[in-house]
Amino acid sequence: MTASGIHAILYAFFDAEERLDRAAMRRQTEACLEAGVAGIAALGLATEVAKLGFDERRAVMDWVAEDVGGRVPVGFTIFGLSVAEQVAMVRAAEAAGAGWLILQPPAAGSYGAGEYLDFFSRVMEATALPVAIQNAPQYLGLGLSADDVARLMRRHANMTLIKAEGSAVEIERLIATTEGRLRVFNGRGGLEMIDSLRAGCSGFLLAPDVVDHAVAIQRLHEAGDEAAAAAAYARVAPSIVFVMQSIETLICYGKRLFAARAGLTVHDRAPALRPTEFGLDLVARHAAALGAFGRQG
Repeated sequence: MTASGIHAILYAFFDAEERLDRAAMRRQTEACLEAGVAGIAALGLATEVAKLGFDERRAVMDWVAEDVGGRVPVGFTIFGLSVAEQVAMVRAAEAAGAGWLILQPPAAGSYGAGEYLDFFSRVMEATALPVAIQNAPQYLGLGLSADDVARLMRRHANMTLIKAEGSAVEIERLIATTEGRLRVFNGRGGLEMIDSLRAGCSGFLLAPDVVDHAVAIQRLHEAGDEAAAAAAYARVAPSIVFVMQSIETLICYGKRLFAARAGLTVHDRAPALRPTEFGLDLVARHAAALGAFGRQG
């Protein structure tokens, strides 16, 4: 598992019959690799994992591993309503050659932090792979405090990362509370990217719509050219704000923004947020501003 950089979390592409589109998924992976991402991940919120059956999730794992071909680390989000279902997905991820895992809290009810800590512990104990948790209360409706995250980290040596979805201020506090022992990957489409890097983020896990620009921004930041990094971020910030109004907006318009830039076609799997004519016009405008998808700089 690479310690830093921009990792792409793939969208689910469907055909006109709402089946997973193998060719489009392959093209998405190749485009992200050509853009210079440090890793590829799948089966998160952007992949519409809750709409995928167990066999579809396993198929996506196998496709991604095949298409990446060992060129960069591969990670998979582990979705499931029970410990047994999540452990079964862990086994599938291990078989596909995953380099790391991201655990989501089970979307079944709402419980105290202790229940989620025990749930995550039982899944983490089932694997030797590096494990992160996705801490995204604003998107999942469930989350852990920084102190809870630190408590879980101390229980498990293989919990070496966290997939956060927080502000730069929240990220700085999380890093301080965990004493810098966790590699923190932020998401939120890249909102506050520069400030999140200043707060100590190791990298980002982002849907592909602007991931090529994000790669260039992080490289400028790492080279010490703060002014150029800030200017590059300012150019893409309006597009990030456009798609990050909600997860449904990201899947509807973010996926279409990536597709417009990469030459792909979007078909939705119901239920879905349907685009409006005005929304599609905005997609076209943002796609023109960002340019064709590919390596930047």
